[in-house]
Amino acid sequence: MLRGKMIPCQSREAVVTVQSYHNGVMDGYLQHPRLGKRESICSLAQLILLLKSLLDLEDCPNDPLPLVPHPPGGEDNIAVFRIQILFQEHHTWQGKLVWQDENLEVVFHSGIELIQLLDEILAE
Repeated sequence: MLRGKMIPCQSREAVVTVQSYHNGVMDGYLQHPRLGKRESICSLAQLILLLKSLLDLEDCPNDPLPLVPHPPGGEDNIAVFRIQILFQEHHTWQGKLVWQDENLEVVFHSGIELIQLLDEILAE
């Protein structure tokens, strides 16, 4: 049986702006180079599904996608994250979560770990 090889994709970056959060319910939006506009997000599950659909579309092009610009700061935002999915293997992700407001960078090894990190940060 052939095993898929792990392919790095440094262009896999999305910016998530969170305007409110309570028990997994959020109000915010996601920006990604493949989207023509900001995509509204209302839960962590919806965020993961949207990221998954964007990864499925990307299929690791040779030319990197342009980086998403930092969204303008505003009083309504409680957090801004850059989610960089560096590798995808066997339906799991490895990457970095960059919390721009606090200049903090954390590595995650799965989608579940990404959800846990976001929930811990936003629940505070």
